[in-house]
Amino acid sequence: MLANYGYTDGSGSYYITVDTDQCNGCGDCATACPQHLFEIITDDYDEKKAAVKEDLRKNIKYLCGPCKPTSGWKTLPCLEACTPGALKHSW
Repeated sequence: MLANYGYTDGSGSYYITVDTDQCNGCGDCATACPQHLFEIITDDYDEKKAAVKEDLRKNIKYLCGPCKPTSGWKTLPCLEACTPGALKHSW
């Protein structure tokens, strides 16, 4: 199952997607994110999963901006830390 956190505005769509089937709730993404976007929650099945903090969801474009490359390829800290590969960014 995919959990999408973010928004769409006039400049584009800005989402972080957590594949909850792959997420093991380890918290490595939360530790790696310099903007502290992630938290570990208990889902409806009593399993630990990563989520984007609710009060930060409408600012993902700006909060993730410093980690986004302006040119070339760069692995984002949260994606690099997520060894199961459960995270994706939409832009």
